[in-house]
Amino acid sequence: MRIRAFQGLRPTPDNAPKVASLPYDVVNTEEARELASGNPLSFLHVVRAEIDLPDDTDPYSDPVYAKAKENLESLQSQGGLVRESEPCVFLYRQEMGEHSQTGLVAVCHIEDYENDIIKKHEKTRKAKEDDRTNLNRTLAAHPGPVFLTHKDEPAIDALTEAAVKTDPLIDFVAPDGVKHTVWRIAGGDDYVEAFKNIPVAYVADGHHRSASAARVGKERREANPNHTGDEDYNWFLTVLFPAGQLNILPYNRVVKDLNGLTEDEFLAKVLESVEVTENANPSPSKPGEVSLYLGGKWYGLSFPEDASEGPIESLDVSRLQDKILTPILGIDDPRTSNRIDFVGGIRGTAELEKRVNSGECAAAFSMFETTCDQLMDIADAGEIMPPKSTWFEPKLRSGLFIHTF
Repeated sequence: MRIRAFQGLRPTPDNAPKVASLPYDVVNTEEARELASGNPLSFLHVVRAEIDLPDDTDPYSDPVYAKAKENLESLQSQGGLVRESEPCVFLYRQEMGEHSQTGLVAVCHIEDYENDIIKKHEKTRKAKEDDRTNLNRTLAAHPGPVFLTHKDEPAIDALTEAAVKTDPLIDFVAPDGVKHTVWRIAGGDDYVEAFKNIPVAYVADGHHRSASAARVGKERREANPNHTGDEDYNWFLTVLFPAGQLNILPYNRVVKDLNGLTEDEFLAKVLESVEVTENANPSPSKPGEVSLYLGGKWYGLSFPEDASEGPIESLDVSRLQDKILTPILGIDDPRTSNRIDFVGGIRGTAELEKRVNSGECAAAFSMFETTCDQLMDIADAGEIMPPKSTWFEPKLRSGLFIHTF
């Protein structure tokens, strides 16, 4: 696959802790406004610019994108962001507790995305894709990286091991305790060559960001009669991690009602479909198991293996959907139903208990995490995973690297 160094924007080392922000899609407007309060350098002023407009502002409206552009320009004029003096790539290490992962920050070609050399496993939602497309178009920049993964490659690992022995450019611990370290590598030619031996990469997180980058790049390509394929709009910002380093957490489910059933009636119907044990561990111990929180108790649900199942049908999120959510609870499409919600594994099972005990929800399902191998198998098969199947942690910070075009 093709990667390239880029001459983008980045924060100065001193300003990096103030600039770097959570990605736009893990906080709502109110949370973003609170996180950025008193910090004019926060990159949330760019990726969630509605926080600087009246409370009733439509976050998908033109004034928001115009404000984002104004704020990006202001960050540069204030010295919060600086332009690299030459094309380069970066190594980006994140440490959360005992987990550490180091990826390469570079730009990838939109044709590789279009031709499925960069493989997808999720569908995008039109409103969210349009939103990021409008933002990229207005900024003429990719403000947040796409999280890609690839199968482990010893030659790439060796390059990284050597590079991280040098002094980093940026090194700080964010308020949530995650440590972020960045090394700058001018040119990055060795990585460009090494990635020629990587046949495919996979979108781990960032399907809307990658789809919007491809859309804007295609627009620019069609509008440029002198298009060559080398222009910056043909490339989009990514962080490429070896699959063996990734930390995938479960993506849990809560349902707001039992489809007219009492708790006992619901449990009886569940017993008809799967094996149920009482007083189960809130977190399942292996694939094929799901924990159910109902009426103040945890139950263990065991789904029998079926040799005829394909890569999608064998996912626990699919088994839960096919055996319980659709036939018993009447939740046919979790993408559109307002009777189901999704809770990232980083919040823990206590959050599930809280949602049910408060009366906000009727039941909760604690999942075993989907593996990276399962993600790759499904993408290789050209299939689409069920919604909310994976939760990657830690999240990539926005504002540490900006690719402009």
